[in-house]
Amino acid sequence: MSRLGWTVSLFYLLYILFIELRLIKVHCVDCYYYGKICGFGKGKLSSWFFKKGNIFRFCNHELTWKDIVPDLLINLIPFVTSIVLIIISFEIKILIASLLLIILSTMGNGFVRKNLACKYCKQKEYGCPADKLFNKEK
Repeated sequence: MSRLGWTVSLFYLLYILFIELRLIKVHCVDCYYYGKICGFGKGKLSSWFFKKGNIFRFCNHELTWKDIVPDLLINLIPFVTSIVLIIISFEIKILIASLLLIILSTMGNGFVRKNLACKYCKQKEYGCPADKLFNKEK
């Protein structure tokens, strides 16, 4: 993203900050891990800035693919940017960085969620919208 200039990079970082603040303000406040260390550390972080919500609101939230589009854009924006930059002027560094982005955002993220975070998550016992969306066969 920095290849497009500091202004574009700043807007992208502000977008990430907005998405993270939305998450810890709207969802983490209602999670079992509010005030506790969850797999991503956001339950503790949420408690530093926002009042505790209601765990039943978290459990009853219906998550759809449309709801996670803003989160997917966090990886999609730099990936599309890297494709454009490779077309304009091929650089091996950009190609390697985009391949690493794909690997980390798919296999890396999947491994962490499946084997480390979600596997041991207590919130799943009460109800997790993401678990319902991604594991419909249950």
